[in-house]
Amino acid sequence: MNQLLLTYDKPADLASAMNVSNYWIRSNMEPVGIASVGMKDALTPENAIRPDLAMITLADQTMTRFYLTFRINAVSGILYTVLPCFVSLQGMSGYTGENWAPFSRNMFIGM
Repeated sequence: MNQLLLTYDKPADLASAMNVSNYWIRSNMEPVGIASVGMKDALTPENAIRPDLAMITLADQTMTRFYLTFRINAVSGILYTVLPCFVSLQGMSGYTGENWAPFSRNMFIGM
C-alpha cells in the first residue's frame, strides 16, 4: 500500500492542501516505512513529509478529496496516523493549526 485518500469535510485551498510539507505520518513506534515521526516526536518542518518521498494530487473536483501517494509502501502491521496541518479553507490562506479533531478517522494499519 502506498496511496491514501484524504477527505476533508469542507473544500480546501489547493495550494495548502497539495503542499506535502503540510502533512506528517506518525507510526506507533519509531518512524518506519512512510512515517515521518514517531509517537513522542513533535511535529516540525524538518520532519514533515518531503516532496522526494510523496506527492499529493486532486482526486476529484470537490476540492475535498486528495490522494497522498508515497514512493515506498507502508510497513505491514504498523499503526499509522495522518496529521495534516496548515490546510486552509477554499478561498482563504494562512491557517496555522491542525486539520484533525478527536473524531477524525486519520488512523490506518499498513498492509
